[in-house]
Amino acid sequence: MPKSDCLKFFIVDDDPFSRMFYRQYLMNLGYSDNVMFDNGPDCIQKLSLQPDVIILDYDMSPMNGLEVMRRIKKTNPEIQFLMISAVDDRKLAGAVIANGAVDFILKGERDLELIRKVLGKIVSGGEAVHAVH
Repeated sequence: MPKSDCLKFFIVDDDPFSRMFYRQYLMNLGYSDNVMFDNGPDCIQKLSLQPDVIILDYDMSPMNGLEVMRRIKKTNPEIQFLMISAVDDRKLAGAVIANGAVDFILKGERDLELIRKVLGKIVSGGEAVHAVH
C-alpha cells in the first residue's frame, strides 16, 4: 500500500451529491487523487488507473456494489473496498465483509467519522471493525 497521501481512490455512487460529498471529504483529509464514477461498469473499465481504495455504494444499477466488488476482487485482490449504503441490512453487511470489503458503513449522521477511522486502519494496516455502523 502506498503512503497515505499517495493513495488513489475511486468513488462509485449513482448519487451525484454523495460522490461530490465523499470526494470533498477525502480532499479535506489530504487525499487528492480521486476518480468518480456513477456506476460499477464504468469503474471496472477504468481499473487500469490502479486505485488503492474503492469507496463503493451498494444500491446501484445496472450492477450493485457487491457484484462490482466481486468482479474486481477476482482480478485485483489487493484493492481495498469500503462499502457505503443507505440500506441498513446486517445480512448484506455480512456478505459484503465475507467478499472482501474492509468495512460496511451506513450513510447518515456518522458516515464521515467512520470513513476516517476505516481509512486510518487501511493506512496503518490494521483490522477494521467489520460491522454495520
